[in-house]
Amino acid sequence: MIERIYILESVDPLMFYGVNNSHLQLVKNLFPKLRIVARGNVMKVIGEEEASEDFLKKIREIEKYCESCNSLTEEVILGIVKGEKIKLEKQANLIIYGVNGKPISARSENQQKLVNSFDGNDLVFAIGPAGSGKTFIAIAIAVRALKNKQVRRLILSRPAVEAGEKLGFLPGEMKDKLDPYLQPLYDALQEMIPATKLKEYMENNTIQIAPLAFMRGRTLNDAIIILDEAQNTTTQQIKMFLTRLGTNAKMIVTGDITQIDLPSSMKSGLVQAMEILERVPGIGRIKFEKKDIVRHKLVQRIVEAYEKKENNV
Repeated sequence: MIERIYILESVDPLMFYGVNNSHLQLVKNLFPKLRIVARGNVMKVIGEEEASEDFLKKIREIEKYCESCNSLTEEVILGIVKGEKIKLEKQANLIIYGVNGKPISARSENQQKLVNSFDGNDLVFAIGPAGSGKTFIAIAIAVRALKNKQVRRLILSRPAVEAGEKLGFLPGEMKDKLDPYLQPLYDALQEMIPATKLKEYMENNTIQIAPLAFMRGRTLNDAIIILDEAQNTTTQQIKMFLTRLGTNAKMIVTGDITQIDLPSSMKSGLVQAMEILERVPGIGRIKFEKKDIVRHKLVQRIVEAYEKKENNV
């Protein structure tokens, strides 16, 4: 009899073990000759060497499937243990599987262009109206790169323009004051990464979410860096951000130049950067349009109505 240890490194143990440990109990039933004990992300197996090796091989396959699809069912466990080849359903323009196995795909031509542009460039500008999915797709691309171990960390940032005006009146410490403003970034991540795993990533700084001011003085290596709401940056801020790019790193800059919250006397750093860098090679540029809006159907109509009003003025 030998004792072997297996550590779940890439999946949420709660999802892996199932509700009320139903998946774990199924695995135990499928390997009756082994004694299997699980605590947290550590699994201990005691038994004959050959049976233990077979168990570890199957568990690796199950974990790999779980990591890829962000979901696990008893049917999949049974199939893998029996040696069946589990086929994943083909999804058009799939980027990753989100929480509970929900496929996250590019849903418009320009969303797919953003995916393709990211693959071919180290810096991509994604400009377009609210609801066109530019930020959500950018974060999905970044999460995919992290899961595929192309980078070691994700860094998501926003210029805290509106928050900066009212910070002193908000309760709590600096993090408490800024978190509500950064909430859209948290919301997207919560759709893609299980809660326990996301918490772990946040605690060990694999994923960092911070206001733009916190980027100053840093060199960002082995990372995907996303700047959201970049239309609200000043010239100095966006220049500072773009020059943080380090080795084995990529940047995605998103913004909506029709919703600039800077003082009217101040030019948007995003608009200026697009002009200055127009002829610089190695930079991708995707312009989203009203037809790319993927929120409630009313959002597109609202955008169109405001545009008509502005054009009539």
